[in-house]
Amino acid sequence: MVPSQKNAFGRTDIQVTAMGYGAAPIGNIFRPISEQESENMIHQAWDSGLRYFDTAPMYGHGLSEARVGHGLRWYPRDEYVLSTKVGRLLKPKKRSEIDSGVWVNPLPFEAIFDYSYSGTMRSIEDSLQRMALEHIDIAFIHDCDFYTHGDKQPHYFRQAMEGAWRALAQLRAEGVIKAVGMGVNEWEVCHAALKEADFDCFLLAGRYTLLEQEALKAFLPLCEERNAAVVIGGGFNSGILATGAVENAKYNYGPASKAILEKVRKIENVCRDYHVSLPAAALQFVLAHPAVPTIVPGTRNVAQLENCLEWIAAPIPDDFWRSLQKQGLLDEGAPTPADRQA
Repeated sequence: MVPSQKNAFGRTDIQVTAMGYGAAPIGNIFRPISEQESENMIHQAWDSGLRYFDTAPMYGHGLSEARVGHGLRWYPRDEYVLSTKVGRLLKPKKRSEIDSGVWVNPLPFEAIFDYSYSGTMRSIEDSLQRMALEHIDIAFIHDCDFYTHGDKQPHYFRQAMEGAWRALAQLRAEGVIKAVGMGVNEWEVCHAALKEADFDCFLLAGRYTLLEQEALKAFLPLCEERNAAVVIGGGFNSGILATGAVENAKYNYGPASKAILEKVRKIENVCRDYHVSLPAAALQFVLAHPAVPTIVPGTRNVAQLENCLEWIAAPIPDDFWRSLQKQGLLDEGAPTPADRQA
């Protein structure tokens, strides 16, 4: 696979590279990243041929958007695709009074959930100002899932469909944005949204991976039927598919269970048999699905970015995928790179 290969983005006229640049880490998630390292990664992504960049107001409470805008400012705007998200408005507040959660040294703003029509319009305008760029290509409704909202999810989902969706559909009709999507951690929420409204795309974090293929049951087939693009984030399940089944391995932002560790060890055994890198298999697997034109692995430094570029391009024999399926480690109906070459 070629990371810089241009792929059609569902039914839109957008083309995205097979690998995009996921800008959550430069919002200083878990620990800080310097301004220089942030800029270096964006420039390295560009020099490597990547032309899709994804950010959000939540990432560092505006810090990621500010850094993405700065890094891309002098590149030709019509040569790359930019996505951001709606669902949170940022309000000025002292850093000492902000509950910033996983974001270290964020910008001095409080993030407030707002999926309303007016809040969405304000969010798009604010993002344009923070990035100092003239337009956004793709807007995702962000985090209206159970992972984020718990029992309040039905309320926020309804607000999103009646408010944010209506605003973004209007902006799409007016040509302000090119595609409307939803970005969440649960395929079931994406599926419910697609059944209800005319979405162009989705950003699904961690729910279609080398470890998880439940989305094949209903959501991904509907995406194929509707020609809706699916961007995959969290392709390493937040860590374990990059590190392997090591001590303290992370799975979906927490410690990996014994069952997950055991499954990963079995996958690693097949990797050793075929001299395949586990993270290479993880990234190439999700890109093999016909509804998935791009993946956006988050990287903390240039070395990690270069690793991802190498993993996507690494040769993997067809028999590797067949062996995983025969051993019950991969859904038999899951498309693999071997199917694309057949």
